[in-house]
Amino acid sequence: MTTHPIDRPLEWDEKLVERPDGTSIRTLSAGAGPRTAILAHGYGYTADEWSVVGPTLVDAGFRVIAFDQRGHGGSTIGSEGIGTRQMAGDYGAVLAAHDVADGVLVGHSMGGFLALAFLLDGPDDQRARIGACLLMATFAGDVSRDNPQNRVQIPLLKSGILQRLLGIDAIATAFTRTLVGRPFDKAMVDPFIAPFRAQNHARLVPILEAFVSENNYGRLGEIDTPCTIVVGSRDKTTPPFHTRDLHAGIAGSKLVTIPDKGHLLNWEAPDEIVAEILVLSDVVAT
Repeated sequence: MTTHPIDRPLEWDEKLVERPDGTSIRTLSAGAGPRTAILAHGYGYTADEWSVVGPTLVDAGFRVIAFDQRGHGGSTIGSEGIGTRQMAGDYGAVLAAHDVADGVLVGHSMGGFLALAFLLDGPDDQRARIGACLLMATFAGDVSRDNPQNRVQIPLLKSGILQRLLGIDAIATAFTRTLVGRPFDKAMVDPFIAPFRAQNHARLVPILEAFVSENNYGRLGEIDTPCTIVVGSRDKTTPPFHTRDLHAGIAGSKLVTIPDKGHLLNWEAPDEIVAEILVLSDVVAT
């Protein structure tokens, strides 16, 4: 059972990965085990979303690398701006900078969306660094399909209205509640909302638009990396039909549904996530 608190930032070794367009990607790493996990966080957050999963993997003998996505936390946006191509390209740069071989790539929400883009279009030598992938509460685009919540929240984010509303504690709590399943733990509110408020969401609008306008479901058959797909049964941000479609499209993939949990599986179900990463690492080892 995990024992790490959700509100403790990752105080790991920091390394900046410089991109050709001037973007600087902040990476954090810990552990020296023979297995490597690379953790890619979701929209509006930072590497600290892995405050439980990351240290637990280190305790289990992994080398773990987490990073702030372009435009999030301590990572900047260079001259090429922000978008799927640029952010998926950052994945390859992080893998190369840390000399990853046969790593398990873990992508949560936006992190999974970008992981799929990387697996589909990343350079062969970079994709070869990934031995398996865990896609957690995520999607391959078309994120507003049959989704009233996203059809409301994404425009509110793009307009800046939601950011202002989140300054009201009651609204911040209600917003967090939309992201989790049962039971709702109020201890998740501050660790989630504080970094979310701190982001400059106006700069992130292009990736929000990509979630809605891009659609890679028809290309999933091109992926031959072993994949496990995990979703909470009460996830309203990326409802289970997204993960069912991912499972149907990626040959040989494994689908895991966690009862009663929502979108923040990094905190709602860290033991289950770690267990699936361990299984994938065994697949890579064989």
